[in-house]
Amino acid sequence: MIPLAVFLAGSPHARADPAPGSTADASLKSEGPSQPVKVEEGTYKDKDGTPTYHVTQGGKMVDWPTMAGYLRYNSNCIVCHGPDGAGSTYAPSLVDALKHDDYATFVGIVAGGKKDISSSQELVMPAFGENRNVMCYIDDIYVYLRARSEGVVGRGRPAEHEPKSDAYKKREDACMG
Repeated sequence: MIPLAVFLAGSPHARADPAPGSTADASLKSEGPSQPVKVEEGTYKDKDGTPTYHVTQGGKMVDWPTMAGYLRYNSNCIVCHGPDGAGSTYAPSLVDALKHDDYATFVGIVAGGKKDISSSQELVMPAFGENRNVMCYIDDIYVYLRARSEGVVGRGRPAEHEPKSDAYKKREDACMG
């Protein structure tokens, strides 16, 4: 398994220096309570440096990472957590979980897994720390679920999305390579 500290240290989330072309202006105004203040390596970041969404046109247009998060969620997470992160009889709602879990908690659970055992049931979240199809896109999955949790993105496939930026492509190639 990729140790969480190593993963985060190598992720764009951990970088203090903004990528060339980063910006913090009014054009970053987004629907919803979480507001991006800059763009780093193709990912929108809030004032704390946490990955966030950029949704405009009344929720009809999403940024590429939110769209990628939707696609990756549906490739890797839907089987247990149900459509749109709403939960299932087998696994909890991630939309509800992100109302109280922060980014680090989310990444830690996805990377390391989790067990909830009670007298009536045993719930086990497998560790995905070595799965590049999940960990290379963990920020995107988080951003999609954050937008769902905050009511900015509805159920189903987002209607439209921004194009994939060159900075995003470069980061993606580096991680998957």
